[in-house]
Amino acid sequence: MPKDKRNKQRKPQRLKKGALVNMVLEAMRTAPHKTYNYKQLSAQIGLQTPPERQMLVQVLDDLHFQEMIQEVEPGKYKLNMRGGYVEGVIDRQSNGKSFLLPDDGGEPVFIADRRLRQAMNRDKVKVFLYAVRPGAGPEGEVVEIIKRERETFVGVLQVSRNYAFLRVDNRILTNDIFIPLDKLKGGKDGQKAIVKIIEWRPEDRNPIGEIVDVLGDVGNNNTEMHAILAEFGLPYRYPKEVEDAADQISDDITAEEIARRVDMRGVPTFTIDPRDAKDFDDALSMRKLPDGLWEVGVHIADVTHYVKQDSIIEEEAEKRATSVYLVDRTIPMLPERLSNQLCSLRPNEEKLCFSAIFQIDDFADVKHYEICRTVICSDRRFTYEEAQNIIETGEGDLKEEILELDKLAKIFRAQRFAKGAIAFERTEVRFEIDDKGKPLSVYFKEAKDSNKLIEEFMLLANRTVATHIGHPGKGKKAKVFVYRIHDVPNPDKLQVFSDFIRKFGYKLKTTGKQTEVSASINHLLDEVQGKKEQDLIETIAVRSMAKAIYSTTNIGHYGLAFDFYTHFTSPIRRYPDMMVHRLLEKYLVDGSSVRADVYEEKCEHSSNMEQLAASAERASIKYKQVEYMSDKLGIIYDGVISGITEWGIYVELNENKCEGMIPIRDLDDDYYVFDDKNYCLIGRQKHKKFQLGDEITVKVAKANLEKKQLDFVLV
Repeated sequence: MPKDKRNKQRKPQRLKKGALVNMVLEAMRTAPHKTYNYKQLSAQIGLQTPPERQMLVQVLDDLHFQEMIQEVEPGKYKLNMRGGYVEGVIDRQSNGKSFLLPDDGGEPVFIADRRLRQAMNRDKVKVFLYAVRPGAGPEGEVVEIIKRERETFVGVLQVSRNYAFLRVDNRILTNDIFIPLDKLKGGKDGQKAIVKIIEWRPEDRNPIGEIVDVLGDVGNNNTEMHAILAEFGLPYRYPKEVEDAADQISDDITAEEIARRVDMRGVPTFTIDPRDAKDFDDALSMRKLPDGLWEVGVHIADVTHYVKQDSIIEEEAEKRATSVYLVDRTIPMLPERLSNQLCSLRPNEEKLCFSAIFQIDDFADVKHYEICRTVICSDRRFTYEEAQNIIETGEGDLKEEILELDKLAKIFRAQRFAKGAIAFERTEVRFEIDDKGKPLSVYFKEAKDSNKLIEEFMLLANRTVATHIGHPGKGKKAKVFVYRIHDVPNPDKLQVFSDFIRKFGYKLKTTGKQTEVSASINHLLDEVQGKKEQDLIETIAVRSMAKAIYSTTNIGHYGLAFDFYTHFTSPIRRYPDMMVHRLLEKYLVDGSSVRADVYEEKCEHSSNMEQLAASAERASIKYKQVEYMSDKLGIIYDGVISGITEWGIYVELNENKCEGMIPIRDLDDDYYVFDDKNYCLIGRQKHKKFQLGDEITVKVAKANLEKKQLDFVLV
């Protein structure tokens, strides 16, 4: 090798100006209120040569000119705060990066791990804002943890002779929790447990915790389902004192109670529910009236008759706010004596209900309605499959009633869509599981006419109740009420969605009348039926919409095209429905309104718990998908690219809808660049492209149950 090349190789790499800018800012950020001179910075950064020190002078001038630092006196500099402090919530993303989501709705602020100061995902914090680097987003550091989102964590125990740790998913907590041996409560190495943090000093890397509950061995079905619930802060067992209180409630229905109610026991009445349901909280009745109208009763379990206000059962129901439906179990909002026995509208048993009773003509025009308390006796319990068979064949028990209700439901449905309702009907993944919880097969649940029949009459009751209170008539003021609201789509999100589907050859109207935009969305959802990109486009369509929530402020329900809507029909499994029943009871007897702020707080809590329950349900499905695929390693499947990120390609298998990832590190035929605007990865050399919706063939490489993650390799 020539001598000059050897010497050139030994020469130390020259410090670049951009790198020095970052070093200066990083040094000043370690103590943002401290003042530095040129020598102090040079020593702190470790500059060795005169050219480097000369460059530091230029960098300080540049940063001062850009107002990223301020010169407090000649030759002395300090960091220029962007605007002081901001409060918000920490959002730790799946790629391990953390951001502050400001309360004021401003731009997310990046927080490096070393600047989190022990803040965790969803914690409410105060952040000091750094000066903005040229071309970069805002950054900052946590200076105060205002409110912890959680104090308990789920993980796997690592127990040795002298110490123990709880290993926690690093997307939730970046450091394992140290557990003194006297705080183990019998937990063994490799078991899953719930641990509460009891101390975390600023100088300690690891928090100190104690075991709250040992869940059991990794891989055991009960352990894993309880762990999923605990991860989301949801209860996995019922307090004994609440169950004891429920057991004390009498099931006698007195003659005095019946006398106070509308007696519907002689009217043909039935329930239609999933085949594995035990809590039947709604029933339908139907009969022909002498004037030719149809009387249709929507009868809802009168839960608040049994659950008294301010009782411990009520307090527990409000705290839970919803039943949680995992793959293999239901975690009820109410004790089983109430949900499956006293309040469940079981056949051939007299039951107390809160009802909306309608008089409807053959064209589904509601001529009159009454909201009242009733007593019923259901004649028949149908599964959806049994009711569907009657609709398809015209034969079976109560066939006249079911066929007429189906006819009316179809008219109601057509009217809704004519007014701008949107047809979001996602295919649901379900599992056949054995008695140990192991998934044996996957099947898909689709809504048929029997499902839609029940849906339309529940919608009718919910809308009627909301309108009854929210729109009381001319000259009357609406009282405080609990509404189910759904805001109009964000125009920017809708435009992004429109741009995305254009790549697949579809068009979407994003401006104009609500009915025009809704009709365009429905047309798109019809167009994609049966196409390879159907699931993908339906998923992104849902994400581009606002989330439905509970509120005392009514703005209508965009997705259903209703001006007034509430949840009245499922009080066994939803606390907002119990609130609606209580308010109806009060307003039917007493004219005074309740305090809006009290009920708004309850609405917000219910909306938050609903989201947590949905997240736990998705996590349980993901776990069962990975468990189902764990004995299929090496098998090849066709799929569709369902997601693209900077760390990999997500693929949904056509056969069973299980989703896994091809890590980007395994794409070794090129260097791939993530194009987030066009949802694709592009090879820098060969220009090969992986795009959302592309058909792809993969092999199952790994099934990690602990992370609920499937890894695929490209075939």
